[in-house]
Amino acid sequence: MSTAGNLVVFLSVVLSTIFHHINGDIVLGSVALNTGVFDKVIQKHRAVLVKFDETYPYGKKQDVFKEVAKASLQQPDLLVAEIQVADYGDKDNLDLTERFGITKEKFPAYRLFLNGQLTDPIVFTANAESSDDIKNFVMRESGLWIGRPGCLEDFDKLVAEFLKAAKDQRAAVLEKAEQTVGQLTQDVDKASADVYIKTMRRVLEKGDEFIASEVLRVEKLRSGKVSDKKKEQLNDRLNILTTFQINIKDEL
Repeated sequence: MSTAGNLVVFLSVVLSTIFHHINGDIVLGSVALNTGVFDKVIQKHRAVLVKFDETYPYGKKQDVFKEVAKASLQQPDLLVAEIQVADYGDKDNLDLTERFGITKEKFPAYRLFLNGQLTDPIVFTANAESSDDIKNFVMRESGLWIGRPGCLEDFDKLVAEFLKAAKDQRAAVLEKAEQTVGQLTQDVDKASADVYIKTMRRVLEKGDEFIASEVLRVEKLRSGKVSDKKKEQLNDRLNILTTFQINIKDEL
């Protein structure tokens, strides 16, 4: 595409986002799309997660969307977008729902477009009230990493390698993880890495079943009387444990 063409796409996204902010809620990390710019924007990005929804969405599912959009900021190859559809007046963007076979009863409906392809987007069918389910869907289908607080990309990959390995080969992956710690420079990252490594060791000792019991233990601790700082640490630990859970499910 020419420089002029790129500028048109950029300005279209900016203007649609400004319009969205004026007429609806501000969603950090998300852009508002409409019929006029949809094709141009999709074709310019490696991965675009689009939420089709009613006008002025609110409530739990919209809060979850905000969490996903904010998390996407750290992944430059992923664009998160929202299309608000009106079934009254000018029926804005209704043609897009018809194009992809989406009815308002399915709102919010998520579609993942990959590599600029405008046809056959991947349909999200899990729980729209779970930001983890949505992020895991994007990571699984696109291969792009979207971190949760406390998680480290390299160690998430090591968890996948660890759990896919034969039982007698897992110790070698653990050793690789221990060596990777030496490459970290931030104390907060070293603390997270320590959780990954200790969890791998316990899995070696007790088996994959350890993860489920550890999740219950940490959730119980978090629900008790703990300081805000401790609760944040427990949340980070749960996020890391979720990485183990996801990969265990994928292996079943």
